[in-house]
Amino acid sequence: MALALIIALPFLGIVLPLWLERYGRSACAFGAGLAPLAALVLLLWQRERVFAGEVIVVRQSWLPELGLDLSLRLDGLGFLFGLLILGIGLLVILYARYYLSKQEPTGRFYGYFLLFMGAMLGVVLSENLLLMLMFWELTSLSSFLLIGFWGYRTDARQGARMALTVTGGGGLALLAGILLVGHIVGSFELSAVLAAGDTIRNHALYPLALILVLLGVFTKSAQFPFHFWLPQAMAAPTPVSAFLHSATMVKAGVFLLARLYPALSGSEWWFYLVSLTGLTTLLIGAFMALFQHDLKGLLAYSTISHLGLITLLFGLDSHLGAVAAIFHIINHATFKASLFMAAGIIDHETGTRDMRRVNGMWKYMPHTAALAMVASLAMAGVPLLNGFLSKEMFFAETLEQHLLGSFYWTIPVAATLAGVFSVAYSLRFIHDVFFNGDPIDLPKFPPHEPARYMKIPVEILVLLCLLVGMLPGYTVAPLLAAAVSASLVGNVPEYSLAIWHGFSLPLLMSVVALVGGILIYSLRKFLFRWYEGLPAIDSLLTFDQVIKGVILTSGRLNRLLENGSLQRYLALMLGSVLLTVVVALVPLSELGGSVPRSPVDAYTVLGMAILAVTSALTVVFHRRRIVALMILSGAGLMVALAFARFSAPDLALTQLSVEMVTMILLVLALYFMPDRTPAESSSLRGTRDLVLAGGCGTLVALLAYAVLTRPYDSIASFFLENSLPGGGGTNVVNVILVDFRGFDTLGEISVLAIAAVGIFGLLHGLRLPHPTFDYFGRPWSGDRHPLILAVVSRALLPLALVVSAFIFLRGHNLPGGGFIAGLITAVALILQYVSLGVPWSQERLPFSYHGMAGAGVMIAGLTGLGSWAFGYPFLTSSFGHFHLPLAGEFELATAMLFDLGVFLTVVGATLMILANIGHVSKGEAGQEVL
Repeated sequence: MALALIIALPFLGIVLPLWLERYGRSACAFGAGLAPLAALVLLLWQRERVFAGEVIVVRQSWLPELGLDLSLRLDGLGFLFGLLILGIGLLVILYARYYLSKQEPTGRFYGYFLLFMGAMLGVVLSENLLLMLMFWELTSLSSFLLIGFWGYRTDARQGARMALTVTGGGGLALLAGILLVGHIVGSFELSAVLAAGDTIRNHALYPLALILVLLGVFTKSAQFPFHFWLPQAMAAPTPVSAFLHSATMVKAGVFLLARLYPALSGSEWWFYLVSLTGLTTLLIGAFMALFQHDLKGLLAYSTISHLGLITLLFGLDSHLGAVAAIFHIINHATFKASLFMAAGIIDHETGTRDMRRVNGMWKYMPHTAALAMVASLAMAGVPLLNGFLSKEMFFAETLEQHLLGSFYWTIPVAATLAGVFSVAYSLRFIHDVFFNGDPIDLPKFPPHEPARYMKIPVEILVLLCLLVGMLPGYTVAPLLAAAVSASLVGNVPEYSLAIWHGFSLPLLMSVVALVGGILIYSLRKFLFRWYEGLPAIDSLLTFDQVIKGVILTSGRLNRLLENGSLQRYLALMLGSVLLTVVVALVPLSELGGSVPRSPVDAYTVLGMAILAVTSALTVVFHRRRIVALMILSGAGLMVALAFARFSAPDLALTQLSVEMVTMILLVLALYFMPDRTPAESSSLRGTRDLVLAGGCGTLVALLAYAVLTRPYDSIASFFLENSLPGGGGTNVVNVILVDFRGFDTLGEISVLAIAAVGIFGLLHGLRLPHPTFDYFGRPWSGDRHPLILAVVSRALLPLALVVSAFIFLRGHNLPGGGFIAGLITAVALILQYVSLGVPWSQERLPFSYHGMAGAGVMIAGLTGLGSWAFGYPFLTSSFGHFHLPLAGEFELATAMLFDLGVFLTVVGATLMILANIGHVSKGEAGQEVL
């Protein structure tokens, strides 16, 4: 319960800032912080159990057939990321209170923020991988809202769209990868997946599954070649950058690497894909960061570089590498979040983030400058700060690997080079912003220190950089040990967090990085001139061009396939069917199978002949619409008789009911159309259509013959055996619809209700002129409602309703049910509209068909929820036998309530469509039928 509440609290807390916004920014921020604070307390409440190595798993069955359960997991790794999400999130909430102006919709900002926070908590605390994917996609959607918060700015809209496109596309790849992993393991539960590492790696689908999972990881964590979206996302407000792009969203990818490390690592595929991607990202990000003039641009590329460092450590495929990666995740979150906040303070107080203009801030903002310099030195890996410890572990692990053979030395050399650039861009951040002369043309001058409470989050994070750097054993050691143990499933190697390990090669690499960084920065003028001579690549422009190219290509393909001709679409579809059936039948040595053929009697032959003749006559007379419709009704009647002939009375009743409703629908529609259709197809098209129709009909018949004459295993025996003991009914068809496949039926009636509302919306306000003459010029009868029809229809209504009630009540044990009863009722009621008119019928039927259809779906859904209240899966039915003194013994089943929902939905949706189609004539008085 506690785990579910930790995730749910941010979602539930969204209403607080929206409600408190009217009372000012402080009240709004206070309301936004309450839910995360409560969630943090609940998380810390589990600290002792997690640090003791316990894995807390709670599971609620949801859709077990799909492998999707509401399963949550809290271990050391989840605790670490939950602590980062909630802890840094609370600091950002306080910071945003002073960053956002009075004119900003702070309630909406905090609402988006809490939505993202809840989604991230769902990602890191999910035990079920499919559930994790749902939260994963929610992080992409909520980050889109946060990045595009300043929607009036073009760069914000473009950055948000780019981020959503890249991370959303990666999410689709991750979905496919997780489905493959679940297929290999036989479960989507994380416990089973982590225990099946050897099974996954030895499976033929492992390379494909790994590539798909890594695509999701790399897009989320901005790895090369998907790194370009992160700098463009800097158009977001700085609190968003401090939270999403340093501590949470971009860490989701490396979190998944840590989470799935035991299951997917340990192969050459893993090493080459992960390590080389991480190494490339590390170098590109470090190099590009040095040449950025925008403060947040520099921090964005440095984030890319550090994410590449973490990815590389996981790719080295050593347990110590995983330890160093998790340690650097902690360190990077603290110093990078504080740096983003410092950059936001500078932007807030000067009006610009251009480092060519923001100079000499030490004189104006000494407190902020001191904090930012400490965080920058931590990013550079200076001793006695947290970044130094994890970077030294990183250097040590690059020396231990020998996976590139004789070229093993390239990885430590590249790592040292990245360290050199890391020092260089950190020095540039310090020198260009806080020293380097006086500010130049600042929009806000003179700058000054921000509000006191705006600096508190930065102070806390910088203090953590110092404490972890100087006292790692007393601060971060227990948290790191718990996270490493969870990531490596208990296979924790020996490691040391000591500040001093003596003179060693990793220390030498750190010294080389520091000295080299100072040297690189001293030569920055020459480097900047060289960099400016390189071809300029605008990632946003390139991305837009790619998107436009995709749209143009899709348009050409769409125009090639979709030219607006229904005949062409049908021809393509039938041609595909023809090809598929031919491919299926060609390998057969003989068409018929071993199953004996049923004898054919005279009645069956007569029925088949009538069906064939009526179908052929419908084609012959298709241009005379009313005639074709009458002939087609004969074909429908023969289909119903065929169902009855082969012992399917429920299908026969359904076919008859649907046939009547369809006939009324078509008659109402044809009333507004010409009686005859002009010939539009050429002889060549007619020949093509004849070949396609004849070929498809013949081959589908042959395919059906080949299938039905071969033995096959059917699930019919299961339903026949379990219909009465499991569903309480002898009518197997109805039990299937309302019990065994009730979820399908719920979806179908929901679609029916939605379609009816959509059709009503199309017909609303529509008025069409009704015809006055037929095809031969004869005037229509002036008597709209003939007396005989009116009298007969009024007499038939109570009889039809009695039949409908009888069909409904007997449906669970005999042919019938809510669907058939609903159609009978709908036909009886629509007959009143046709025979007596809309105004007369509406006066006597004052209820809303919208409400009836909605009530039907609601009753069916509530029936399913009722089973949850008693601890059973959704839509589980129950039944019992009862005895009354006069009535005797009778049976009641909860499925009747579900069937009642089906009945109401069918009646409401059908009448909503038919009654309003009959009312679009300009000559009909009254209002739309609601």
